[in-house]
Amino acid sequence: MHRSILAFLLLGSAAHAQCQGEDLRLTLTAAERADLDARIADMPYAQGNRWRAEKDGEVIHLVGTMHLSDPRLDAPAERLRTVMQGAGALLLEMPAQEQTKLTAALGQDPALILLDGTTLPELMDEDDWQSLSAAAKAHGLPAVMVARMRPWYLSMLLALPACAKAQMTQQDGLDVRLEAQAGEYGVPSVALEPFDTTFAIFNAEPLDDQLEMIGMTLAQQEDGASGFATTIAAYFDETAAEMWQLSAILAARSPLYTAQQASKAIEQTSAALLDQRNHDWIPVILAEAEKRAAPIVAAFGAAHLPGKNGVLQLLADDGWTLTREAF
Repeated sequence: MHRSILAFLLLGSAAHAQCQGEDLRLTLTAAERADLDARIADMPYAQGNRWRAEKDGEVIHLVGTMHLSDPRLDAPAERLRTVMQGAGALLLEMPAQEQTKLTAALGQDPALILLDGTTLPELMDEDDWQSLSAAAKAHGLPAVMVARMRPWYLSMLLALPACAKAQMTQQDGLDVRLEAQAGEYGVPSVALEPFDTTFAIFNAEPLDDQLEMIGMTLAQQEDGASGFATTIAAYFDETAAEMWQLSAILAARSPLYTAQQASKAIEQTSAALLDQRNHDWIPVILAEAEKRAAPIVAAFGAAHLPGKNGVLQLLADDGWTLTREAF
């Protein structure tokens, strides 16, 4: 469940077979394209899905992943098989054992995704609630269920277009394939973070901020399939940084947000979902690299690779030499 919920924001999902949308990068005006280029011009490691880090004889293989299925992942997965065969450990955001823990936790503690003591109709204006109810109904979510959902959780569900639902169940993304290879070769899988990390991040957000997430999601409902198509195209172009920054430009097209508000929203999301987690992952990665005799593999959503607070730059700051490799 976790992989599907967070897929849209973290370059985690593919709905290529069912969602035949338009690459929204092709719809940018000249001014929007210039804005996008400026946003990534000086961004460290803005391109590339696969990297090799080396320091003092130690090697870390870093792979930007998609969490759900796409047939174009066949070739990258096979190219990584040799690496996995000789690896000392595979580090993932959500290995199978953590997924099991999350499933159990959701059954034991509904408050992870449900409001306690209030409902969305009580928190929202009537017109906004009716708009939300209609959007949820189109996704097959009954109003009585939606009313109790935490706003951030609901916004994630609504960000996934209806055409992607069948694809969500396949669970055959690059991280899953790499974990299967690790199992074949007896390579241990290690979690980069506790299973409930992202839930804790979102649940700590004030309800007003969570409701803003719903507003932004509803503002982009018409572009749902195209948003997915753009995300997938950017992933296989190996331009995760471009896709992340494009989100702010697309949000600014809505009359609900100014360009400044949209950029601020993306920055805040990046700080919580990417930057802080990246910093938290580095000690885990370095500890495993030091502990294992063989090179380790760290595979996670591609959006975590680029930027001054990206995993690659943080390793470079620690003295590691980074080399881009064929994805």
